[in-house]
Amino acid sequence: MADKSSIEWTDATWNPTVGCSIVSPGCTHCYAMRMAARCEAMGIAHYAGTTRVVNGHTLWTGQINAAPDHILTQPLRWKRPRRIFVNSMSDLFAEGVSDETIDKVFAVMALAPQHTFQVLTKRPERMREALKGMAENHHDRLWQTGLFEWMNEDRLPWPLPNVWLGVSVEDQARADERIPILLDTPAAVRFISAEPLLGPVALTQIPSPVVTPEDEGYWHSCLERSDVHYCEGFPDVLTGREIVEAVDGPMMERLDWVIVGGESGPGARPMHPDWARQIRDDCAAAGVPFFFKQWGEHVPCLRADDGEKMVCLEDGAESLAFDDETRHPVIRTHGREFWRIGKRAAGRLLDRVEHNGMPG
Repeated sequence: MADKSSIEWTDATWNPTVGCSIVSPGCTHCYAMRMAARCEAMGIAHYAGTTRVVNGHTLWTGQINAAPDHILTQPLRWKRPRRIFVNSMSDLFAEGVSDETIDKVFAVMALAPQHTFQVLTKRPERMREALKGMAENHHDRLWQTGLFEWMNEDRLPWPLPNVWLGVSVEDQARADERIPILLDTPAAVRFISAEPLLGPVALTQIPSPVVTPEDEGYWHSCLERSDVHYCEGFPDVLTGREIVEAVDGPMMERLDWVIVGGESGPGARPMHPDWARQIRDDCAAAGVPFFFKQWGEHVPCLRADDGEKMVCLEDGAESLAFDDETRHPVIRTHGREFWRIGKRAAGRLLDRVEHNGMPG
């Protein structure tokens, strides 16, 4: 928990639970695993048992621990409005989190309407189940947590207007799996975090959440409230999918915000600039706020005629004062050379522009 956060798209972090488990490729180099191990080594009691070391690597054990009550209720003591990232050290909808704990977290968020809470998960199925399950009796469930004793019994709005719900999307497979479920979940604001972005993602071609599995081939843009499309004809260059004009079908919800970022830390994997550009351009065309968080450890590079390494940009290249390839190695992958210069030096400019889009 921190009243100030270095995460570019939030103001503070709040961890009512800690601990997690690896569920997809984006988890491989999770910074929270390393941080949790440090917290446990420092003797912070509620981190005990959340990590273990295997072949020299820190990994989640899958154990989830609830934080002490003074951490659970911390946002109630923050009077100045903040954007608060919920569970940077866990996943609120992980298997080991009890329904009662989820109710308590939503109760605190309901009691702190001055803040905006950003909830991000890799387990959208449980998030949808929880939010739909609360739709009919959310007031009673939140009241039963015991946190509402000093509050009047006015009916609470649902979904809570100060809670943004999002899913992590690192590649097309995870986008196809998680975004349709997010769009089918009650939320005031829906967003995705494509970080670490490990492959191209076509947000304009997402499986429809309203057709049955045997009706494969129905897609829509999750950046627009649009009709469902059926795929046939010529394949899309980026994904190989085929699309034609809209067919009769229900109108789909859309995303309200998109975050993109490369991977940082030990073992970080490079992000191809075209993957970020495709999402940026699709968001711009649809009018969806786009936030470019970071390049991560690597930036794409070119070689000048004299062999000097150059940072590749859309309209040319720039020289940077990093000449020692021992300290700043070049990695060749995705048909490109990438220069490992570190997160701070790599920065967060995409084609010389800082993108800080936020939901209105």
